[in-house]
This record gives sequence, structure tokens and C-alpha cells, in this order.
Amino acid sequence: MKIKAVVLEDDDSIRSLTCEILKDRGYEVFASSEPFFSPVYLNQECDCPEEYCTTIVITDINMPNMTGLEFIEHQRSMGCKFQNVAVMSGRWTNETLAHANRLGCQTFCKPFKVNEIKKWLDECEERLDHRDKLSNMQRRYN
Repeated sequence: MKIKAVVLEDDDSIRSLTCEILKDRGYEVFASSEPFFSPVYLNQECDCPEEYCTTIVITDINMPNMTGLEFIEHQRSMGCKFQNVAVMSGRWTNETLAHANRLGCQTFCKPFKVNEIKKWLDECEERLDHRDKLSNMQRRYN
């Protein structure tokens, strides 16, 4: 079973880099410039942990039509249980940073360092259940 990740970022280069980091680790990645196109968002009732569930969410804070924080709040109001959420911004304010922290999000300032993202992913992978850890190890060593 592949680890699923959703990347929501309107900057093409940052979205591509983030996707490459995840794909290099063997993740199944869905990426979009807008949250409205995410299969997680399009599902009217969260099926966690079924077909549309995701393990990792990495989102920009400022995107067309909806902020990353609004996306997270919407998904949680629909019953989505994803817990590994990171929010990126090049223009954090005290208010948005506090909001992200209240939602339990990891925060990254753009431009971020690749090693910072990888370290956070390592921490997320440590929290996965035993079956996911085994499938992840098999993927890395096969």
C-alpha cells in the first residue's frame, strides 16, 4: 500500500519540487494548483480511511478561491481525519501562523529547505501504523 499525499500549491515550480520529494520516497501523489480539484475535497463525505483518504497534506496558504487553512478546516468539518498537514507560505503573519498552529499544522516558510520537508516526512512516517511502515520498507528496499 502506497502512502498517499496531496499537494496544493499554485506555484508550479514549488508544486513540482514538493511532488518530486514525495515521489522519490514512493508516495502516491495528487497535486493541484487549487483545492477545489483535490479528490479529497471533491468527496462530499470523507471516507477515511477509504479510497480518498490521504496520509500527508502539504498546502500553500494563499491559493485561488480558497486558502490552505480554509481547505484544512473544510476537510475536518467533513470528517476527514488526516493528521499530517503542513502549510507553506512566503508571507506568514502572526495571525495566520497562530491559526495554522491551532489546526495542528507543521509550518514552513518559503523558500523552504528540502531537508526540512524530508525531516518532517520522516517524523510523519514514524507515526504510521505498523502495516504502512512495513509496506514503506518493502518499497524502499525492493
